[in-house]
Amino acid sequence: MQFEGIMNQTQSVQQAASKQAWEPKIVAFLCNWCSYAGADLAGVSRIQYPCNVRVIRVPCSGRINPAFLLRALQNGADAVLVSGCHPGDCHYISGNLVARRKFALLKALLQYVGIEPERVQFTWVSASEGGRFAAIIEKVVEQVRKLGPNGRLAKRL
Repeated sequence: MQFEGIMNQTQSVQQAASKQAWEPKIVAFLCNWCSYAGADLAGVSRIQYPCNVRVIRVPCSGRINPAFLLRALQNGADAVLVSGCHPGDCHYISGNLVARRKFALLKALLQYVGIEPERVQFTWVSASEGGRFAAIIEKVVEQVRKLGPNGRLAKRL
């Protein structure tokens, strides 16, 4: 009996500690030509931004399958950021415009099924905008902190 009481107290303390120590996990799909170069410039310029982001470099934001974003959320990411070239600057002519249409539909789908659409963000960052990239990351991290952990789509073991 005494052992069970101690275990319950230990579990409640661990749960409280894990809630306080929670930091959002964000997966960022970045276009190779602009957004990834902007992230690289932020790093080279030593611009500070939260380390909550895991970057995946892709050839073009238009080539990202929306299923990749859903899979990231399902596998424990609290949010997903997609960033591409500014309109008119895409190295593949209109890939970024295709991406914008895809992710507008994905956000509508997420809202329809009851998942906060703010968990999927879409931005434009050019290769010379390292400071803008850092500011976007800070903004996304703050928004996700307000939302809390992703519990609806994430797998539970």
